[in-house]
Amino acid sequence: MQNFYEADFYSWTQEQANLLRHHQWNQLDLPNLIEEIESLGRKERQELRNRLGILIGHLLKWEYQPKQRSRSWLGTIRVQRREILKLLRENPSLKPYLEEALQESFQNGRDLASGETNLRLSTFPKQCLYPFEEILSDRFYPGEPTTDDLMD
Repeated sequence: MQNFYEADFYSWTQEQANLLRHHQWNQLDLPNLIEEIESLGRKERQELRNRLGILIGHLLKWEYQPKQRSRSWLGTIRVQRREILKLLRENPSLKPYLEEALQESFQNGRDLASGETNLRLSTFPKQCLYPFEEILSDRFYPGEPTTDDLMD
């Protein structure tokens, strides 16, 4: 079973699903099945951190380069907010992890903002100053709320 898992992962998943469907418990590849189920949970946490990092990076760009604001930045902010909210609706058990994810993601967002604006990393705060509720609010745009200008 181990070689099957390593040689053709997709086929292995289909076989495991079939065994589960037919209640063939003694034929399951339990060690690898357990590992894969655990990794699914880690992927959801990773997706939350990744999306938060992108969102925070764009919020920092929005705040620190107001003259460079664009429909593209606005679109990225909106999409990331929607996707994070959807992820949290589909995985409510991630909510206790939000504060930790926010702190971890902030550093990535800071790096993204610095890299895409050519502003020094020291320009941005070392800790996230945005409350989580504001980060996900469609009314929060740090600096000044000029989203209406971009929508015309």
